[in-house]
Amino acid sequence: MSEALTTAPEGRPFDLPLVFKRHVFICAQQRPPMHPRGSCAASGAMPLIERLSAKIQALQDPELAVTVTGCLGFCQAGPVVVVYPEGIWYAPRTVEDIDEICVSHLCEGEPVERLIFVPKV
Repeated sequence: MSEALTTAPEGRPFDLPLVFKRHVFICAQQRPPMHPRGSCAASGAMPLIERLSAKIQALQDPELAVTVTGCLGFCQAGPVVVVYPEGIWYAPRTVEDIDEICVSHLCEGEPVERLIFVPKV
């Protein structure tokens, strides 16, 4: 690897892994009320984001990461979560759904089939 990929601009090594075992992205997009696309925040994303962040932090696994994002493009399915490197999309509705994703997928490597949706591209 090149020096630029392994060190910060000051020349010190990055203190985070360059590649996570699993990286979870969850949408927090908030659009105005009655917007035709809707938004994940208006569909109840905030409690799910809080739970997901707390669960991943509690796992204390440096190879797991969560990133809260803007629009992921599938507003009508929202709130939406995508887990990489697998590229599996979820449409969780409850904090219990988030718990199940964390235990089954993030810890055990088994996707939660009942929560998966396949985006139309």
